[in-house]
Amino acid sequence: MALKSDRYELQTDISFFYNDAATTRGCLVAHGGTAGTGAAMDQGANLCVKSTTAAPLGILLNDVVDKDLTRTHLNQYKDEVQKGGKVTILRKGYVLTNDITDSSSVAAGDSAYQCETTAGNVASSGTKVVGVFLSAEDADGYAKVEVNLP
Repeated sequence: MALKSDRYELQTDISFFYNDAATTRGCLVAHGGTAGTGAAMDQGANLCVKSTTAAPLGILLNDVVDKDLTRTHLNQYKDEVQKGGKVTILRKGYVLTNDITDSSSVAAGDSAYQCETTAGNVASSGTKVVGVFLSAEDADGYAKVEVNLP
């Protein structure tokens, strides 16, 4: 449910909104059904969600929270985004994540897939390839995943 600091962000996308709270960075997000038209930079219908069936978009790089902003502020050091706000999605690059379904069977060089049983997770088998595992799972349950989506 998190990312470690070792990452390489080659290509990111900031044109999607996320409407669910209590979501941590490191999960795999997908198209939310309705898509915006044209550049869709500020269209609220351009949503992303955690899904097992929708086309994958990439790895979420923000924590999504639901805070009363009249009493507190977003933690800029944790890269928090208010529920319903724009999020940053990694399209190409690599991250160390622990959002992996069958992490014990992960090996370096294996293809990384969108998990078909747990929304938001990466798996070592499936039908929709999102990238490649660059390492096996470490002692903390993290593995390096290279994301390479068109």
